Amino acid sequence: MQFMNILSFIIIGFFGNSLAAIHNSTVPPYVHQCIENDPEIEKCAIVALHHIRPYLKAGIPEIEMPKVEPFRIDSLSLALTTGPNGYKITLRNLDIFGASNYTIKKLKLSKNGSPVEAKVHFPKMKIDAKYTSSGVLIILPASGNGTFHADFTDVYALVRVAVSHFERDNLNWYNADKMEIDLKITQAHMAVKNIFNNNRILNEAINLFLRENGEEVIRIMMPQLRTKLAGVFKKIANQLLKHVNLETFLKSA
Repeated sequence: MQFMNILSFIIIGFFGNSLAAIHNSTVPPYVHQCIENDPEIEKCAIVALHHIRPYLKAGIPEIEMPKVEPFRIDSLSLALTTGPNGYKITLRNLDIFGASNYTIKKLKLSKNGSPVEAKVHFPKMKIDAKYTSSGVLIILPASGNGTFHADFTDVYALVRVAVSHFERDNLNWYNADKMEIDLKITQAHMAVKNIFNNNRILNEAINLFLRENGEEVIRIMMPQLRTKLAGVFKKIANQLLKHVNLETFLKSA
C-alpha cells in the first residue's frame, strides 16, 4: 500500500522527533506535502523531514508537541567494574541536545509489511545529567554525587519502525507498533564535576577513567540508551498519531 509506505517513513521522523499535522483544510506551515504516487516519494519524504527541523526545535503547540531541545531520559545505570566493590554509576534526568539537527542519509520504505529503515546522522549531540556513583575506582572509594556532561560527535542511527494501519471517519490512520534504534557514536568526550563536595582527587580520578575507558563506557551504556530512546520516540509518535492522518501529508497530482 502506497499510503502505508509514505506514512511509515514519516514515522521515522519521530527519532529526530516527529512530522505531524492535525487534519484540516489548511496545510500547516511545518508540513511539506508530497504528491500521491510520486515515483520519487522517498526524496519528497526526506525533504519533508528536513523541512520540519526548526519547528521540532521550538515545539508545535497546536498539536501539543513540546520542543525537543532538549528531550529527557529518566535514568541510565552502568556497572563499569566488577567485584563486590565494583564501580557503578547512575545518571538521572538526562537532558539530550541536538536531536532536531539531523540529516536523513538513506531510507528503505516498507514492502509487504517489512519495517521501514532509515539511516540518520546527527553531527553533534550532548548530554547533561545528575551523577551518582558507588564502589571503588582503582584504589579510591568513589561514592558520591555530582554532574555529568558528554559531547558526542557524528552520531549515526539506524531506525526501524513497524506500523499498523486502520481507518476512522473515512481517513487513514497509523500506529507505531515497534521501534528499534541502533546507534554508532564516532567520537565521545565525557566528564564529571562537583563530585562529593567538589573533591579534587576524586573528580580527577573519575575523569581520567572516563577519558581512558570512553569506548567501554559507551559500549556498556548502549543497550539501555537504545531501549530508552526507542521508548521515548515511540511514545511521542503514537501520542501525535492520534491527531494525524495520511491525507494531511499527501496531495493529488
